[in-house]
Amino acid sequence: MSRTDFNKPVIEEFRANKGIVGGQLAGMDLLIVTNTGAKSGKTRVNPVAYLADDDRYIIIASYAGGPKNPPWYHNLLATPDVIVEVGSEKFKARASVVQEPERSELYAKMVKIQPVFEEYRNKTSRVIPVIALSRSD
Repeated sequence: MSRTDFNKPVIEEFRANKGIVGGQLAGMDLLIVTNTGAKSGKTRVNPVAYLADDDRYIIIASYAGGPKNPPWYHNLLATPDVIVEVGSEKFKARASVVQEPERSELYAKMVKIQPVFEEYRNKTSRVIPVIALSRSD
């Protein structure tokens, strides 16, 4: 199953239920990031687990512990202006990569609420990027 095939029903369920999804993602805090493809210039839409941090939303480019960063991460680097959907709210935001030592602190907070991120960290040798989404509207 392609990433698009997996994401499409999750996005539809998210939007139909004001941010609530079931199945293997049940109980996970999810948001949707809409951004521009770095190479294609096309609109890309991805559901991503998040951690609320004051007025920012923190997302992790874990790619389930894969050896490379997810495509959406490269898109955010190329075009950091995005649209974020959280619950039934939709707003413009700007993505920025979080640097150390804050990166490790935020990753540890995510592990506390979503332990699967510890598995992802253990599966890869790369340093998994942490991204802050800050409102821009």
